[in-house]
Amino acid sequence: MSRFKAILIERDASGCTQARVGTLGRDDLPEGDVHVRVGWSTVNYKDALALTGRLPSMRSFPMVPGIDLAGEVIDSAHPDYAAGDRVLLNGWGVGERHFGGLAQQARVRGDWLVPLPDAFDARTAMAIGTAGYTAMLCVQALEHQGVDPEDGEILVTGASGGVGSVATALLARRGYRVVAVTGKRDEHGYLKALGATEVLERTAFSEPGRPLASERWAGAVDSVGSHTLANVLAATRYGGVVAACGLAQGMDLPMTVAPFILRGVTLVGIDSVMCPATRRLAAWAALAAEFDTRWLDAMATDIGLGDAIDVAPQVLAGRVRGRLVVDVNR
Repeated sequence: MSRFKAILIERDASGCTQARVGTLGRDDLPEGDVHVRVGWSTVNYKDALALTGRLPSMRSFPMVPGIDLAGEVIDSAHPDYAAGDRVLLNGWGVGERHFGGLAQQARVRGDWLVPLPDAFDARTAMAIGTAGYTAMLCVQALEHQGVDPEDGEILVTGASGGVGSVATALLARRGYRVVAVTGKRDEHGYLKALGATEVLERTAFSEPGRPLASERWAGAVDSVGSHTLANVLAATRYGGVVAACGLAQGMDLPMTVAPFILRGVTLVGIDSVMCPATRRLAAWAALAAEFDTRWLDAMATDIGLGDAIDVAPQVLAGRVRGRLVVDVNR
């Protein structure tokens, strides 16, 4: 295909940005040693920020957003990949500083790619996507820190979102008692179907709380930040572990050091963007081994390339369940 469709984010002379579906040619793609025919991408929280002009790290225009992609290698100068190989990509600044996955073609560095696991097709891999891969990193971090199912309840905040949905399902599958937090009352049944034993209202965590609360959580996965993360830490049991991977409520952390120095709580930061290749491969191998694709029946919604622009404000408003998977050829 000499020309292909892509979402382009452009900035005008006044500094305002706008997203539109346009066309590019191969020569328009940035440098990279692997050329990929993209089949599927996603709309994550960061993508929604980009599509609405609210992603501060986007400095180069025009830009093709999309921090995820999955597809097939067209041609490659990288020793690990050849034409026809099935691949996926998450992060590495793609969709922010380098043309991303919301396009029918991409040219990227081969070192950023992960071979698509045999257990998944491209659509399934993107239904899992950065959110699912990040959730697995969080689960692995809790286990690496010694949190076992018999230690007590694990809290998952933002549980009806992409990371939270997958984390809830993965933890329940591994035998943990999961307590899910959501602001959507109509999603309680969905979360219990994924394995949550209890669902709590978001309002119990989103306002300022005490430096220390009654001990309850053996561990937690937090994708929200701000007061929510502070309240989670304040109620974490002695020696408990919290994996933090998001900032939907804010980047701030308004709390004291009390949970750390009085209860020995560990806060583990989870970065999926620049995560080393060895950990990426381990996370995707674990997903291939234990992710039940039947979860996606309730968790994932397919949309077309142009739909990604319209749905972005809903993602930022927290009105989207689970994962949005983009068929870039639709």
